[in-house]
Parts: sequence; structure tokens; C-alpha cells
Amino acid sequence: MLKTLAIFFASILLMSCGGNKNFTAFEGKNPANAKAFAPPKDERLLNIAEHALKFEGTRYKYGGTTSKGMDCSGLVYTSFLEEDIQLPRVSRDMAREGEKISTNQVNVGDLLFFKTSSRSKQINHVGLVVDIMPGQILFIHSTSSRGVIVSSLNEGYWNNSFVEARRIL
Repeated sequence: MLKTLAIFFASILLMSCGGNKNFTAFEGKNPANAKAFAPPKDERLLNIAEHALKFEGTRYKYGGTTSKGMDCSGLVYTSFLEEDIQLPRVSRDMAREGEKISTNQVNVGDLLFFKTSSRSKQINHVGLVVDIMPGQILFIHSTSSRGVIVSSLNEGYWNNSFVEARRIL
């Protein structure tokens, strides 16, 4: 029984918020055709991104929403709450909010959604765009292996797992 529970919890950790897969940079591929940074029209989005960046380095904790530990959707949920914007708590439910946009429309404060599990066909990971550079979209998220980090959509793992971008504001 104890062994079964241990396997169950280990599988949940591997499926949630990025798993523990390695990724490599895709130098020659520009998946986003991202433009140079232009400030978002709604200043609240900059505040949301700045709030999320305060958690960089925080360890991963399934269901967590504090500096003691957080998961990917907890980071996004908490950051939007700073501006009194309530989103669903789970990434697959967040992916039903706002407006779907293409990666060449993405700006700071937009959300990126991923499917990181080969066993599930549902969205299970979310990141918050924090910077746009020519040819590159940077997003903050929480992974079970490295905690809260900033990654690039150009990284092979994230590029291959990417599903869609959505604008909430």
C-alpha cells in the first residue's frame, strides 16, 4: 500500500508543472517571431509580471501559492490576484480564459500554455510572459525540478510542449 501511494505521488509530480524533463536550446529556430519589447497597454500587466518575478528561485510545491513553495498555476494565480484579477486555480482551466492569440502578438502579462506529459492530452503547465526580445519570448513559471525560473520559448523542451498563448487583459 505504501509503495502504491509513493508511486502515485511521484507520477503526479512528474506530470504537473513541467515534470523533470531536460531541454536544450534551439538556436536556429525562431518559433515566436517575437517583436521587440513594447510596453503593454494596461500597466497592471507590468505589475503582475514584476510581482511574479519576486518569486524567482522559490522552490516547487504542488498546490503552493507562497514564497515557501509554489506550482506553475499558483504563481500565475497569485500574481494576477495582486491586481485583484481572479483566475481559475488550475492551468487547464486558466486556458479557457481570455483571448487566444498568436505568438507574434504576445506581450508582457500574457499566458503561455503547455502540455508536458506524454500520458495526458490536457494542458498541464502555464507560464507568464515577463519580457519580449527580438526573436524570443521569456516567461516565468514553476517547474517541479527547478522551482520558479525564467525560461525562453526558444528552448527546445518548451517550444515542443507549447500549445497556445492567451491574453487575459
